[in-house]
Amino acid sequence: MTTNKGTPLVEMRDISISFGGIKAVDHVSIDLHPGEVVGLLGHNGAGKSTLIKCLSGAYQKDSGEIYVNGQRAEINNPRDARDYNIETIYQTLALADNLDAASNLFLGRELVTAAGFVDDAQMEAETRKIMARLNPNFRKFNVPVSALSGGQRQSVAIARAVYFNAKILIMDEPTAALGPQETQMVAELIQELKRQGLGIFLIEHDIHAVMDLCDRAVVMKNGQRVGTVNVNEVTDDDILGMIIMGKKPAKAY
Repeated sequence: MTTNKGTPLVEMRDISISFGGIKAVDHVSIDLHPGEVVGLLGHNGAGKSTLIKCLSGAYQKDSGEIYVNGQRAEINNPRDARDYNIETIYQTLALADNLDAASNLFLGRELVTAAGFVDDAQMEAETRKIMARLNPNFRKFNVPVSALSGGQRQSVAIARAVYFNAKILIMDEPTAALGPQETQMVAELIQELKRQGLGIFLIEHDIHAVMDLCDRAVVMKNGQRVGTVNVNEVTDDDILGMIIMGKKPAKAY
């Protein structure tokens, strides 16, 4: 559990965004510290994905401010977000199925030899190095990622983000559609990322996943923040009450 001391990795202050006159996010503030996982929960349409897309650069906020490491950040597109070491891992994972792990890791950012050719050997060596750090059991380096399991594919997507120096990771339901073993693999990956000091925003529908993986949970309803809780101080029912009724438990702040 993080003690939440020091400067947050990210602070989103008083963020609002409207679509066609409807406030999708209405004056919401959240923060994230190094080595912390913060879960974002709420019904479909609660505003959690829209809020996070303002951080990933997919949407532009109408008002409010974003701070990264205590400095005001201007994020108008996904490239800006990357410049602030913010990487997003969408549910679809955005992997090229016909390519192997190394080709996916360096897709669009290929390593080249002095002669200008794609350096497959170097890319594979770098991929093995980062995988040894993140998922030492990963062995399938020479098969298309379509042949990998869901958890292994998740490993490749995470490795790509970490290799290119992500400090802030946005993960969209990373354990959805995974079996128990695969879910455990992703949980171990997340623990490893925490040890390395990354901060992770986890967009989730599954309360159990949040209770297992997150340090804090932020619940949104109708575009507003219901409250933030330390996960080890509340029950599943407390969080459910926040999602359904918009009711804050005593421990929320």
